Amino acid sequence: MTKGSLAISSYIQIKDNQIKLNGENLFSQDGPFSEFIKLGYKQCGVAYPKFFKMDDLSKLALVAADILLKHEGVQPKNEENIALIFSNKASSLNTDRSHQESIQNKDNYYPSPAVFVYTLPNICLGEISIKYKLYSENSFFIFDNFNAEHLYHYSQSLIQSKQAEKVLCGWVDVDNDTYEAFLYLVSKNGSYEHTINEINKLYKK
Repeated sequence: MTKGSLAISSYIQIKDNQIKLNGENLFSQDGPFSEFIKLGYKQCGVAYPKFFKMDDLSKLALVAADILLKHEGVQPKNEENIALIFSNKASSLNTDRSHQESIQNKDNYYPSPAVFVYTLPNICLGEISIKYKLYSENSFFIFDNFNAEHLYHYSQSLIQSKQAEKVLCGWVDVDNDTYEAFLYLVSKNGSYEHTINEINKLYKK
């Protein structure tokens, strides 16, 4: 690793009914996403009362981020300068469908505020920021596929320009019962090189 280069300190994957941190299996449980993520939340010691009222995208993002950040020793009281750069391909489509269902029947028209509040994909960033008291840059991008190059350049720029000390990056996507989370923390020190090739390699594991 060359002087001044950045690194990936940890990464987490949630897919195929498994939660893996740095390649090690933390939790696995067959079943639909709604049951899997609730059991994963409890098994991995995530504590956030609003969790059970959140939409599926926010639940997935929160569980993944919480496990990784706790592993890295991040504590809300420290108010660390960690930026959040997330992406997916379905935006908030999963929640948009629920919202549409609540308003399409004119005889039983009642849009739910609890559903409507999650009809933007970046709301999950807000939930993570609230829990960990993060006040840094946060952005949510929509791509057809996982875009390591964009995440690499954006995170490099944020740290090198001193807008953030660390960046939590990745892909969090939910569409019906298809789901996938891949998050990694970019910092000045870590076990993995921060390169486009390494990001893709970790994502495909």
